[in-house]
Amino acid sequence: MEGLPADVWMKIFCLLDHQNLATAQQVCRKWKVLAADNNLWSNLFKERWGSDHAAFYAPIDSRSWKDVYEVQDRCDRVGLGLKIIREGGDYYLVHLGEVHRHLGSRPQGKGADGCLLGSEIGVEEEPSSGILDKILFFLGDLEAASACGKRKREV
Repeated sequence: MEGLPADVWMKIFCLLDHQNLATAQQVCRKWKVLAADNNLWSNLFKERWGSDHAAFYAPIDSRSWKDVYEVQDRCDRVGLGLKIIREGGDYYLVHLGEVHRHLGSRPQGKGADGCLLGSEIGVEEEPSSGILDKILFFLGDLEAASACGKRKREV
């Protein structure tokens, strides 16, 4: 497989969706470079949001189409306002789809209801250990717990 030319790999990568393309980038260095191709991500953006949005959101400066795609996808998932989101055990401060700050990580445990919750002690406070960060962690835990509760009510 190493002997395949780059244009064959690109034709294969064109068949992947954004999640599989992002996963392919983690396989090896060669795939990381090939799967980060601007044309691939531009085509994915146009397929999902259309050419009009692509013309409006075209990357500027040193940004890539992959960056633009990730921001637009995050906007669709969490909205445009100021939010604290949790992805895995990590908390992020997000505004207009852009991650503005990594708030840190918490070890995860399961509550009595089976939902994942952040631990109350043992916080890995990467940015700082101030009261503001503790409040942000609390809000993030509260938002994650309420989302879990909402899912259970819908079922």
